Amino acid sequence: MSDFSNSLLIGASGGIGAALGDAIEARGGRVTRLGRTTTPAVDYARPETLAQAAATLADGAPYDALIIASGILHGSDWGPEKSWRALAPGPLEQTFLVNTIGPALALRHFLPLLPRKERCLVAALSARVGSIADNRLGGWYGYRASKAALNQLVRTLAIELARTHPQAVAVALHPGTVDTALSAPFQSNVPEGRLFTPAQSATHLLDVLAGLTPAESGGHFDWAGQPVPA
Repeated sequence: MSDFSNSLLIGASGGIGAALGDAIEARGGRVTRLGRTTTPAVDYARPETLAQAAATLADGAPYDALIIASGILHGSDWGPEKSWRALAPGPLEQTFLVNTIGPALALRHFLPLLPRKERCLVAALSARVGSIADNRLGGWYGYRASKAALNQLVRTLAIELARTHPQAVAVALHPGTVDTALSAPFQSNVPEGRLFTPAQSATHLLDVLAGLTPAESGGHFDWAGQPVPA
C-alpha cells in the first residue's frame, strides 16, 4: 500500500483540509473527505457522529492515512486571548473541543480502520505556538494550550502504536501561516514569502509525511520537515 492511496481526511471543508484533499487526488490517491456537511458527517459537538462515520466507512478499510485537519483560533465574537484577563469558559471550551477533544475521539474511532502490519500515516494539524519551549511571546492561551495538548496526545499515541502497528507514523504538523479564514486577522506581520496558499501548504505537508519513518513517529514537524520543539 502506497502513501495516500486510500486516505481519510477530517476537517475537509477548511482551507488547508480542502487543499489536502485536492493534493492527494492530484497525486493519484483516493481520499474520503469528512466534515460536518459530508455524508457520513463528522461533528465534534456530536461525538456519536464519529462512531457512526467510522462504522459506515469500515467496509472501505484498510486506510493508509488518517489526517485530521480541523482547527479553530477564533470565533465570530471572540479571539485569541491577549491576556489572562480575557480567559473565559466559552471560548476555552470551544477551542479545546475542536483542537484537542474532537481529534482525540477521531483517533479512537478511526484508528481501527488502519492496517496493523503495513505502513500507515496518522497526522494532526498543530501549530508552532503549541510548543511550550518555543513560547516567548505569551498570549493566545487557549490556542497554545489546546495545540500543546494535541501534541501530547499524538506523542502518547505514537508510543502505543509502536507496539501494535510497528510501521505506523503518527505526527503533529505545523503548516506554516496559511492564507485562510483562521489566520486572516493575523497576517499583517508575516514575513514576505512566508504566507502560503492552502495549495502550497498542502503540498509541503504531504511531502513531509511521505518522507517520515516510524523512527520519527511521535514528533511535531513543520512544513519544511524540521522538528518543532516540544
